[in-house]
Order: sequence, then structure tokens, then C-alpha cells
Amino acid sequence: LLFASLKKRKFNENRNQVSVVSGTIFHGTHKSLTIWFRAIWWLVGQKNGASALGLKNVLGLGSYRTAWAWLHKIRRAMVTPNRDRLSGVIEVDETYIGGEKSGKRGRGAAGKTLVVISAEIDGRRIGRIRLQRVADASGKSLERAVQEAAKEKSVIRTDAWNGYNRLSHLGYVHEIVRDQTAEAGKNLLPHCHRVAALLKRWLLGTHQGAVSHEHLDYYLDEFTFRFNRRTSRHRGKLFYRLLQNAVCVEPVTFRQIVKNVRGRKPGIHHM
Repeated sequence: LLFASLKKRKFNENRNQVSVVSGTIFHGTHKSLTIWFRAIWWLVGQKNGASALGLKNVLGLGSYRTAWAWLHKIRRAMVTPNRDRLSGVIEVDETYIGGEKSGKRGRGAAGKTLVVISAEIDGRRIGRIRLQRVADASGKSLERAVQEAAKEKSVIRTDAWNGYNRLSHLGYVHEIVRDQTAEAGKNLLPHCHRVAALLKRWLLGTHQGAVSHEHLDYYLDEFTFRFNRRTSRHRGKLFYRLLQNAVCVEPVTFRQIVKNVRGRKPGIHHM
């Protein structure tokens, strides 16, 4: 099916012959698709993520820069175009990604990036998640994040932060989690807090914390892809899903990656 999809790209609307990889993440590559497929197969086989150095060594690529760019291109394919938004009961909260620096909520913190976490509640389990980098914790930023992550009429559970006050006016059932008898610091949004802890541990463990804020979106995409498929026992299905997305995602150049031009505005990170 993948090769059939690629063959369709061999001719454009005017029946002029074009490259089979035109308009895909493989566009402009000087390497064979076999090597790209090996890279994707290796990537989905890494339980805790992959590093550019590891990919370089496995494939015998000529430079670290090439491996780094390949990984970012593949991470773009981890976002399935037009995937359904979350539904049902959803916890929403924010977390800061970055160094241990002080800062007031809603006003930003020096050296940190604010990420909104949306997590479906599936019984006692965490269902699908969405991660979105936002500029701040204002109502405008948080409302947009919720709208992109969740379907209308979903039940959205948040804390009492006033940035969420208008959710009920946007078509959601807004539940404020407030336990008057709870001890200070009690975890009232456990699903979001669990995702935040796993995300930070993953960034520190797999990437040693060496993730620039400019490229954080790519890593959020990878974490979301892996988390939402954490119960899959079939490596081949993950491989096939990435290949499907790879022929649907618009190409991006190394220069664009470096400048953090992703082909879309900073936005939602989903399956």
C-alpha cells in the first residue's frame, strides 16, 4: 500500500513525471528509501526514544547533522494529519519544561517553556494525550489549547486557575477540581501530573535534557506518539503507521528545521 501511494505521486496532474518521493518527508533525499526505512524501523524499536548519535552509528551516516535532521523529519510524521480530537472526560493542566528557575504562573518563567497537557480518563487508566506548547497561561492561550485538543461537549476537568473560566461558554462541560478538605499540595489532577512526570523523565533520560526550546515541539510529537501507542505489542504496526504519515506530511528542509519552521504554527501534538 505504501509503494502504491508513492507510485501515484510519479505523475502530477499534467501527467509530467515527478519523483515518487516528491511532497513527502523523503523529498530531496540523496539516500535510498531502504536506508530511510531502516531508520524508521530502528526508531520505533527504541522503547525510550532515540538519539541522533545512536541513529548515526546504526546506519553509518556521514555526519551527526544528517542523523539529527532525519530524526526531526521522522518526528514530523508522528503527527497523524486530521486525527480525531480527544473526547469523554479529559483532565487539563500545565507544566513547565526547562531548568529549575523560579517564575510566577501565567507570567512565564525565565528559561522555561509552558506545555498544556490534555489527558483522557479511561477508567483508572490514562487514555490518549495531547501536548501543546503555549506562550503563557492566559485564557486566550489555554482556551485555544483545549479547543484544538478536545471535542466540544467533552467534560474538561481543571484546577481553579482563571484561564479556564470560559470553557463552559465554548461548548464544554467544565468541572473545577476543588477539594476543600484536601491537604496543601494534594494531587487533584493525577493523570496530567503522571504524564508531566513521565515526559520530564523521558527528556532527561533519553535526551539528557539537551532539548532546545526552539525544537521542543518535535520531541513532544515523539513522546505523544509513543505514549498513545504504549500498549502496542507489534513493532510492525508502528512502523507502518509512520510510513503512512510520511507520505502525507509536507517536506521540510534542514534550513527550515534549524529555524524552527515546521510547516505549521506551534500547535497541538497528537496521534
